Amino acid sequence: MRIERVEIVQAGIYLLVKVVTDEGVVGWGEALPDNFRSIAAFLGECERFLVGQDPLRIEHLWQTLFRGFFWKGGFVHCSAISAVEMALWDIKGKVLGVPVYELLGGKVRERIRLYAHIGGNTLDELKRSAEQRLQQGFTAVKFCPIDPSRPLEGTALIRKAAERVKAVREVLGWEKDVLLDLHGRTTPTVALQLADEIAPFKPMWIEEPCQPMNVEALAEVAQKSPIPVATGERLCTRWQFREVLEKRAAAVLQPDPCVCGGIFELRKIAAMAETYYVGMAPHNPYGPINTAAALQLAACIPNFVIQEHITLGEGYLRQPFEQVNGYVTVPEGVGLCAEPDEEKIAHLPRRFRETPLVHYEDGAVGDW
Repeated sequence: MRIERVEIVQAGIYLLVKVVTDEGVVGWGEALPDNFRSIAAFLGECERFLVGQDPLRIEHLWQTLFRGFFWKGGFVHCSAISAVEMALWDIKGKVLGVPVYELLGGKVRERIRLYAHIGGNTLDELKRSAEQRLQQGFTAVKFCPIDPSRPLEGTALIRKAAERVKAVREVLGWEKDVLLDLHGRTTPTVALQLADEIAPFKPMWIEEPCQPMNVEALAEVAQKSPIPVATGERLCTRWQFREVLEKRAAAVLQPDPCVCGGIFELRKIAAMAETYYVGMAPHNPYGPINTAAALQLAACIPNFVIQEHITLGEGYLRQPFEQVNGYVTVPEGVGLCAEPDEEKIAHLPRRFRETPLVHYEDGAVGDW
């Protein structure tokens, strides 16, 4: 069996990758939809290394795609590799007649806990959003409580954020979990101010309490915060996660399957994290194939905590995954256990995902 070609398939805002073999076995992957054009172009660069190769030699092809470029390791490069690597695991699972998690040691759980996103501009809107998620069966929700933060803040912004957390906790009660994503909007100082204010409401974690470029700063927050810290969505490969672990800068890691280097790379990061007693909650606010990859990993990672998702494949997959009481049963099938409905996808309106530009009150550009 040999790789014949690599196709890019746009599914709404999502960037799917289809690896086609000369024996008719097809594998699906997904890349980061942000910077769609750049990543699609880089996938074209990768194809020249892949055509004519044995798709079952996944580690060898990963090493080829990673080490074959002198300029390596950025999110464009790693997302392209991730998408191809996912598709190769899908092919291997289909050829061997097993789900991917069976090739990674087998499942360690029977069901996978999910969390859902909530939002709202007002407290009432936020509470209604949380109530809706409870009605849908979810046992955990996540939202960003804070407006764009300057390097140092007074009481107003912090208290407003705390009121939002309090409102959600009142809806959830103490039997459900609230997760907070700060999106790197805060500096360590502001993140610690906020953590002290919201600690009585017992969030499961605060995510990205500062931008990821300075691990020492992140470690400072992790060591001083009364709330556990989660991070990792903007990091690529085990080399970038190594420093976070060594400096004990997080209680939970959040590598994204379509960013960090793919399925096996995320599994390696999880094994590293396990030695530091750090949990795993794969990042995934993206499309159906990334969700499928995350579920395969969640099935076989011992230190898995909870899974983010936006879609379970409705309108994209022939057989979407199903959420029951906040959980998905470990998928059964072959490969990624997710086959896109190409006819439906072809009729989806195509557009590019644009990251919003964030400003402070004074008009300066802020972090997102």
